[in-house]
Amino acid sequence: MYKYLENVKKLYDLNEYELSMAPGHDGGRNQILICQRNGNPECVLRFSTLGDRTKEEYLAEAEFVHYLAEKGAPVADVIPSLNGNLAEAVSLDGKECFVMLFSYAKGMLISDNGYRYRDGAPLEEYFYNTGRALGVIHRLSKEYKPENKRLGFFDKYNREYIDELIPDKYEELKISIEERLDSFRSLPADESVYGLVHFDFSDGNYHIDMNTGDITVFDFDNCMYCWYMFDLANLWIHGTGWFRNEQDPDKRMEGMKGYFDTVLSGYRSETDVSDEDLSKLQLFVDMVLIENIVDEFECCEREGEDIDPEDIEDAAECLINHILYVG
Repeated sequence: MYKYLENVKKLYDLNEYELSMAPGHDGGRNQILICQRNGNPECVLRFSTLGDRTKEEYLAEAEFVHYLAEKGAPVADVIPSLNGNLAEAVSLDGKECFVMLFSYAKGMLISDNGYRYRDGAPLEEYFYNTGRALGVIHRLSKEYKPENKRLGFFDKYNREYIDELIPDKYEELKISIEERLDSFRSLPADESVYGLVHFDFSDGNYHIDMNTGDITVFDFDNCMYCWYMFDLANLWIHGTGWFRNEQDPDKRMEGMKGYFDTVLSGYRSETDVSDEDLSKLQLFVDMVLIENIVDEFECCEREGEDIDPEDIEDAAECLINHILYVG
């Protein structure tokens, strides 16, 4: 990739910047370079090389992010190339690759701060701000009229794809997933509950300004048309980490209720979610678990490896045995 980098730098007028590769993570789809000037990170260059998405899909992602930023959502905006394009297609060794440049999200990952929130501020502020940031994105999504469109949930999550992706030795898991897919198809999908969502809204995909508590969201690479409740269910799952060391299950659930009520207060300060939709939280938690399982199988397939059963063990057990709230 580096031998083509000079041409890409010219596309985005990055000659004055020092570029460094960001560390990868398991399941990462893209190669990320941090662009610094005078020692300060200012933007992020993303190379997408898998070849499993079309130019229209990348444009749809870029257009959505740019729309959100222009409307005041707390997201890292897309920066057009000198050609005025939000996404550029380039050839790497004869293989088409898509490049996008994003502004750098102010702040840091909470994991890089040892999961410590900013000094002097309660965790409840963080929970509230997380819900509020998601609420802004969903509120604007409900008004969004796309030029290019991303895939819908059932374009990917359907019986045919699941049967092809997951080996037959996981028959019990496949049956459980197919049962949930039938349940998902019965859900209402009007514009008030179903639209373009982040689909990976978690603390690995937003930075926190530790001076103000402001959150800036990035990595819409997985965005698709789905139920807004999916993103909220993903927040529920990621919230379990704050209480996993509590040995008393009643206190653990009490902590989760307080956490999620605070997230919802932030969310509802920007857009509505009905009590009826929230009553289906467990079903959407199952939807997130299915996405996680599918992602594990896809990553192994890309790498030509067999899946480690332990990587899906907990999620599979919850689906097969109908264990509530990720156990």
